[in-house]
Amino acid sequence: MVQHWWQEIVVYQIYPRSFNDSNGDGIGDLQGIIEKLDYLKELGIGAIWLSPVYQSPNDDNGYDISNYEAIMDEFGSMDDMEELLAQANQRGIKIIMDLVVNHTSDEHAWFIEARKDKNSPYRDYYIWANPAADGTTPNDLTSFFSGSAWKFDEETGQYYLHFFSKKQPDLNWENEKVREEVYNMMNFWIDKGIGGFRMDVIDLIGKVPQEKISTNGPKLHDYLQEMNQKTFGEHDLLTVGETMAATPENAKLYSKPERKELSMVFQFQHMNLDIQANGEKWDLAPLDVAKLKEVLAKWQKELGDEGWNSLYWNNHDQPRIVSRWGDDDQYRVQSAKMLAILLHMMKGTPYIYQGEEIGMTNTPISDISEAADIESINMYHERLAKGYDKKDILASINAKGRDNARRPMAWDSSTNAGFTSGKPWLALNDNYKDINVELALKGPNSIFYTYQKLIQLRKENPIMIWGSFQLVDTVDEVFSYYRKYKGQRWLVVTNFSSEVQPFSSEDEMKKVIIQNTVDEFTTLENINLQPWQAFVVEVE
Repeated sequence: MVQHWWQEIVVYQIYPRSFNDSNGDGIGDLQGIIEKLDYLKELGIGAIWLSPVYQSPNDDNGYDISNYEAIMDEFGSMDDMEELLAQANQRGIKIIMDLVVNHTSDEHAWFIEARKDKNSPYRDYYIWANPAADGTTPNDLTSFFSGSAWKFDEETGQYYLHFFSKKQPDLNWENEKVREEVYNMMNFWIDKGIGGFRMDVIDLIGKVPQEKISTNGPKLHDYLQEMNQKTFGEHDLLTVGETMAATPENAKLYSKPERKELSMVFQFQHMNLDIQANGEKWDLAPLDVAKLKEVLAKWQKELGDEGWNSLYWNNHDQPRIVSRWGDDDQYRVQSAKMLAILLHMMKGTPYIYQGEEIGMTNTPISDISEAADIESINMYHERLAKGYDKKDILASINAKGRDNARRPMAWDSSTNAGFTSGKPWLALNDNYKDINVELALKGPNSIFYTYQKLIQLRKENPIMIWGSFQLVDTVDEVFSYYRKYKGQRWLVVTNFSSEVQPFSSEDEMKKVIIQNTVDEFTTLENINLQPWQAFVVEVE
């Protein structure tokens, strides 16, 4: 496999609204990000995945784009964007743009023109259909944000498709002009010097709605190969596709270098392990650690050297991992460090979501009026109408709602956590006086320094990047594996629980690479792992 810079770095995701506000309007912005670049350099990351900063009416927090080549006023200007690119580059940090091309905003110029007239040259930029014979929706496709995926447009008497909000009409990728417009826009950003694209719900662009095919449509990979050829293929850029239905088998289709599609994909199999068998994210189930081991090991082994893994616990759509699968109370620091060590020692490109590196937690709400996320709000009202108990609905939102990740970053213990001098667009977690960057930087044993050390180890040890993976057979709650490379062997051992767990290995220790306790040990035989204990040792 040809080696690339994006296999060797760690990516940090910034959700701009919630990162740092430079002008006191309560909303994070581009200048706010620039102010914190030295902090990110100190952490050691090599790229920033920037959630959308394009012009948008903000129906879905920027994922509804009205102009791909302009910056949302709340975030700043194109001059600010160009300054961010230049300042980040000076620090050896690349900017990965969020590419949202499954849909646009209904306020995008293309859609405004498309809905005016069935004969508009822009009509076929989107997906329209006549009502069914009985006057209802064309078929029973549903939106990811609840309800039908079809919205009736009075002006022309047809329905348009929207797999997300009604204000996010889906683009028609079968139209060559749409693809050309998208590729031109991508080249606009490539010419500005970005480091790549994270591609929002990219496995939906091959949809065939007439046949009720939403993901992995028959032309999906044709489109991605064409995109590669027309845009980033000539450049060494990081491209990661958000692929909700990815398996190791089709992930190879996306990421095998010879296929000339993407660098890697975000897969969701591990993220779907704490839901019930119906596959509905709001119907909660406890995490089965044995199943988590099976899924992550499968991805490690089956992609092998044919594709490339992305490694993540959190993002703007997922709850905080230390609250979700760790222990955000008694063992918050210990479990956050364990989760970091477990993930970053695997083969693939690790992603850190803002605040993960200081162990930020979920933020429970007691009433739906405290929610901002459109997905959570829609689900709440839909389930309430079906007779669900309010407490149960709120419990689901508190566990899985997207606001958990989107609350402002905690920088210090001053008013509003140093995020803004104004009123934050979304309330902060009340625990910011105890969990913030300032305290993390002052504490030599903080979660931050575990992340920093993991990133530094990756820069210094090729085994972390290129080594093979082998799962170790243990009790269910212990997650252990080897990394092996050119005669070197590292053993990773983690206790994925709040209880003491047994572990034993006949391997002879050479040295400790990293651990989340201060325990000294010289043998791996018959160890009692303390709650959430994690260590990595080089072995003979």
